Amino acid sequence: MCMKRLIGPACCLLLLSLAGCATPPPKDPDNICSIFKENRSWYNAAVDTRDKWGVPVHVPIAMMYQESSFKHNAAPPMQYFWGFIPIGRASDAYGYAQAKTMTWDDYVRETGNSWSSRDNFADAMDFMGWFISKTHKINGVSKWDAKNQYLNYHEGWGGYKRGTYKKKKWLGPVAKKVDDRARRYATQYRGCKEDLDSSWLWRLFFG
Repeated sequence: MCMKRLIGPACCLLLLSLAGCATPPPKDPDNICSIFKENRSWYNAAVDTRDKWGVPVHVPIAMMYQESSFKHNAAPPMQYFWGFIPIGRASDAYGYAQAKTMTWDDYVRETGNSWSSRDNFADAMDFMGWFISKTHKINGVSKWDAKNQYLNYHEGWGGYKRGTYKKKKWLGPVAKKVDDRARRYATQYRGCKEDLDSSWLWRLFFG
């Protein structure tokens, strides 16, 4: 009887570990307050990114929504030959931040975060903080400028300098959507920041 009681929880823990403890996308992705209240650890990661990289909370969250809709294993769609023979994906972008392998490797080398994973929210947030900060240094784009930060994120620093985004008529409206979402998130965040901070501090010291 005792063995059964022990085996049950052990099996549950094993299943959770095999599932990768993946967090499902938030139920209300259009409200940053709801996102953080549903996933408190995400707020912790967002605050850490803000404090480490000087990046406002709402900008990487808006960019992440556009890139992955907060799906931990997001990837570009599979491409097919003759409509049914898989030939690979358009790029090797993956995870919450849709980070490409080469760029992620640069991030790991520069930060020393060798145990990071693209399907880990905190690591993805730190990566985006690093990228936004470098965009500010390389191309002089404000960390608060979600539109041009996203254009850098999509085209790369060199592509942004060359203005490659100007030849992609569809990309401008997408960047504006990111900017609009970031502004909406910023307004929402101002209304719940005090509550989120007090709740986070309470859990830190008394939880």
